[in-house]
Amino acid sequence: MTPFVLLLQMSSGPDGSQTSFVWFGCGLFAIALMIYIFRPVPIVTTEEKTRLMYLYERKEQVYENLRDLNFEHKAGKLGDADFNSTRESMEQEAAGVLAEIDQIERAAARTYAYPRNVSGDKGARA
Repeated sequence: MTPFVLLLQMSSGPDGSQTSFVWFGCGLFAIALMIYIFRPVPIVTTEEKTRLMYLYERKEQVYENLRDLNFEHKAGKLGDADFNSTRESMEQEAAGVLAEIDQIERAAARTYAYPRNVSGDKGARA
């Protein structure tokens, strides 16, 4: 007889230990899967945006749009009338953003300014 047939004759049918081992493995896999799916995930918080941060981002977006507009005009995709009207509106938006940035920065500088020595007694001790 061939060795394969001998191995089949020597092995007995499945007993309860093999079945319980399979069920144990399935249960362990299910538990590990539930832990993986429902584990708590650390929440990543970002820094809260201030108005000034938003304005700086908006300024960069407007400048990027102006660069793209100039490129498209030089490439011949935009006519002169469209280019001039769009450029004018973007420049007005950029000027408004820059003015608001300047206003917020001046207000912040006034808030954190140190008081000046009015008495004129520089270095005098009391």
